[in-house]
Amino acid sequence: MNSKNSKEKFSLKRTAENVIFAMSLTSESCKSLVFHSFFAVAASYFEWVFFDGIFIRKIVEALDRNESFAQVMKFIIFSAVLFFFINLYKSYVENVAYPLGFTRLYKGVYSKLYNKARNVELKCYEDSDFYNKYTMAIDGADTKITEVVRHFWGILIGVAALGIVFKFMFDIDHYAVLFIFLPLIGNFIFGNYMNKVELKRYEEQAPNNKVHNYVNRMMYLPDGAKEMRLTDIFEVLRRDYKAATVRNTETAAKYAFADASLNFWRITFTFTAIFEGVLAYAVYRNLVSKTVSLSQLTVMTSLMVAMAWILIYVFEDIMALMKNGIFLNNVRTFLEYEENIPENQDGIIPSEFKSLEFKNVSFSYADENTINNLSFRIDEGDIIAFVGHNGAGKTTIIKLLLRLYDPDEGEILLNGKNIKEYNLKAYRELFAATFQDFAVFALSVKDNILMGRHFDNEDEIVENALKRADIYDKVMTLPDGINTIMTKEFNDDGAILSGGQHQKIAVARTFAKNSPIKIFDEPSSALDPIAEYELFKNIMREGRTHTMIFISHRLSSVKNCDKVFMLEQGTLIESGSHQELIDMKGKYCKMYTRQAMNYMALENEGEVVL
Repeated sequence: MNSKNSKEKFSLKRTAENVIFAMSLTSESCKSLVFHSFFAVAASYFEWVFFDGIFIRKIVEALDRNESFAQVMKFIIFSAVLFFFINLYKSYVENVAYPLGFTRLYKGVYSKLYNKARNVELKCYEDSDFYNKYTMAIDGADTKITEVVRHFWGILIGVAALGIVFKFMFDIDHYAVLFIFLPLIGNFIFGNYMNKVELKRYEEQAPNNKVHNYVNRMMYLPDGAKEMRLTDIFEVLRRDYKAATVRNTETAAKYAFADASLNFWRITFTFTAIFEGVLAYAVYRNLVSKTVSLSQLTVMTSLMVAMAWILIYVFEDIMALMKNGIFLNNVRTFLEYEENIPENQDGIIPSEFKSLEFKNVSFSYADENTINNLSFRIDEGDIIAFVGHNGAGKTTIIKLLLRLYDPDEGEILLNGKNIKEYNLKAYRELFAATFQDFAVFALSVKDNILMGRHFDNEDEIVENALKRADIYDKVMTLPDGINTIMTKEFNDDGAILSGGQHQKIAVARTFAKNSPIKIFDEPSSALDPIAEYELFKNIMREGRTHTMIFISHRLSSVKNCDKVFMLEQGTLIESGSHQELIDMKGKYCKMYTRQAMNYMALENEGEVVL
């Protein structure tokens, strides 16, 4: 994802685009929210302008002309009824229209964000720039979009209100309107400089705030609870927390004088100068030049107060709009990103599986080469294994097979056709996979096995899968059997299983999915040797009716495979059956012999091994 530079973010054109984007997004989800935002702001400013520009003036002039009590009361009652209905509407908006509108907007905005997040290719999540924009985009997106809409109406209607107040002031005294420049100087010059200083302070404190947030998170999450109790890591965290606090204090001190000075001049020009100045000018016109009546002095003072406050709110709306506009850049950049491997990509529907082939495939994460000019073929019914040391590229091959990534060079063929020509979802339905870094969701055991798929005999499918993964007996001891919720994230009665038991649940997913190709990426890494042996017996039974792909660091688990591919730094260095590779006496043989010696050593100590 290409980020826009900071100048573009603050440009008038970009701000206007952000406003249109926010309006469009809000209208799609809840048109009434745009409508009520406009009229609620308009009602507030109308109430303000009417009171200071019309109501006060009318009452003062009526008193000055000695109008009858009945006439004055009629106007007061009319104004009271008007204010009553305005406030009734504002109360409805705040307590009914906004809560309902925010709920609809939340649903609409996050549906778009989550659909986009689900549709982008996996590689995006390994791009720090993309991931940062994604996390910032989903952080209170609905609230910030609503704020942009409300602040935009605030600016638009606030400027109109200023024009009306300005006209009222001009009618009373042509020169009094010059005082409007005082709050303009206070807000748009000193206030702007103050915001820049605060932004610099925030940017310098941001790294230290990250340290604070990290330590705070570690203190209430269970991730490091055991280590904190068994080691002195807490003291290290506290040291870093204190150091970050000291740096933040030093940064605050660095900008304190500038911030205080600018704030002093902002308040002076925005409030003190205009209030005292208008009052002094009006008093002079009334007492010295005798050109302004007492009633006009009262109205002038009231209008100038209204003008000052409107200017303050308009300025705050402008600053808030720009600030939230920066956030909307993240939302827009994320939503407008064009996927390289869109999840809804259409194409050929594969009717069967005959072969998979890598032809001169190369792939790299960023600048790190992972797969180099790799070629191999898997035919229907094959049981194959990828072996090699950590970082050899084994798991990357699986991700390329599943088209979670596309090769940088070369091509991958299904039944002789490039896999890019196939409907992506239909292509992936050919595979059932257990990943090494599997996830267990805060859902029932049943949902964790079926993973959103639906069948007529779901319970039977789940139970059979659990039996083959050798976890059925354990699940049946749980309070609700296959309907027991996993983890205690949302349910105090949720099941907490061991790492090995979670891994068996993940393997059961692959057993439950009726796909022609089954992939097992280190399916026994958390299991003891006996459990591993039983699991692989069941997995090999799957090989009677499926094409099987294994990744395993324990070479004893792949002895019965038809083909073994030995990888080193993304390059295929040896291939053949287990016995053929042993006879070659190459690197596979050395690795297998070394592991076998370790097994023998354990056996001599009385351990049960494969």
